[in-house]
Amino acid sequence: MSVSRRIFIRDGVATVTLSLAAPSFLTAIANAQGIPSRRLVVVYLGGGNDSLNTLIGYRDAAYYSRRPSIAVPAGQVLQVGTDASGMTMGLHPRLTGLANIYNEGRLALVQRTGYANSSRSHFEGSDIWGTANPQNSTGSGWLGRYLDTLPRPLDALAAWNTTGETPRALLSGISGVPAIPNASTYTFGSPNRGQAALQERVAAQTMAGNPAIGRPHLAYLNDASRGAIETLDRVAQASQYTPTVVYPNNGFAGSLRTIAGAIARGIGSRVYWTTTGGYDTHSEQGGGGGGAYANLMGTLGDGLWSFYVDLRNQGLLADTTIVVFSEFSRRVSENGSGGTDHGAAGVMMVLGGSVRGGLYGTAPQLSPGHPTLENNSGDVHYETDFRSVYARILDNWLGVDSVPILNGDFRAGAPAVF
Repeated sequence: MSVSRRIFIRDGVATVTLSLAAPSFLTAIANAQGIPSRRLVVVYLGGGNDSLNTLIGYRDAAYYSRRPSIAVPAGQVLQVGTDASGMTMGLHPRLTGLANIYNEGRLALVQRTGYANSSRSHFEGSDIWGTANPQNSTGSGWLGRYLDTLPRPLDALAAWNTTGETPRALLSGISGVPAIPNASTYTFGSPNRGQAALQERVAAQTMAGNPAIGRPHLAYLNDASRGAIETLDRVAQASQYTPTVVYPNNGFAGSLRTIAGAIARGIGSRVYWTTTGGYDTHSEQGGGGGGAYANLMGTLGDGLWSFYVDLRNQGLLADTTIVVFSEFSRRVSENGSGGTDHGAAGVMMVLGGSVRGGLYGTAPQLSPGHPTLENNSGDVHYETDFRSVYARILDNWLGVDSVPILNGDFRAGAPAVF
């Protein structure tokens, strides 16, 4: 069977890396490639986050009339100020960590982000945000295309995915991204122990060093194997990291601790990806600042605050930017099950030591018939194209031309978060 270079590198590298259970590189190789100090951490909220209960227009009477059982009382919100439209906004009461970052001027809240005719499908929606193309949810992702612009040979840890499956955003034509959910268990896969396992690793490394001239498929395999094996020692360094703060005891915070370890140990990854789920809140969402959604907000806010403080303590925050988003928001009115159904535009968050914090864009006004709403006033209409936030990150943070990567110019109107 014919195997194309694109398919092999997309699927083959991931397969080889996972089968070897290995990732890490020599610092000298990373430095030789000129990897810049700036890095991007992507936090994806899986399931469709209810942005209206994340960033709340708590003086909008329609917010309470349309969400009688799940609205957060005005007295509980964490006030963040007034936006350009005059709406007074506040964060969910469990987002105390994010409120702290906002008060330090390092959290940007970009309101009403999305695109026209928002998909209500989890799969298509997440793929659209991944490809950065509402007309095509298949193919490579915007971050994968960014990785393809980097000098070759590419560090096997140029990007680090902490989830088990590579997200659409990281798929590319020529750049493989290893999946490393847990650095402490990322080791050379061998049924043996001790000296026998070490000999196996040396043998695998020797075989991977064969250039296989004239045998392109074997050369691809050897390149992928070599990259996987070379990553072992550096990932081990990240697993031995001792943070400066105590992280919450949950999977999301654990992934952020792993990322902090990779940053502190100088692994050199330019992009990190982590996901926290549970945001498909069709029922029993909870109200009054409590319940299931409050727990989601606590997990998010507490995890990000620990990560932020940990990096700040070590002088690593200025070179780190975190972007947070979901595949869509929820509908304006609560449903009959005490939850919310799939909606449209939501809120993106950008935070970090070099971020210009504040409220960007304008909040929706939830009275039926208002032009900030759509679909018979059931959904929030987007104001800021999500690709303009990507463009700002690519151009002003990662230092590459966003136009070819996003297949269009979305720089006009991009929120000036840097």
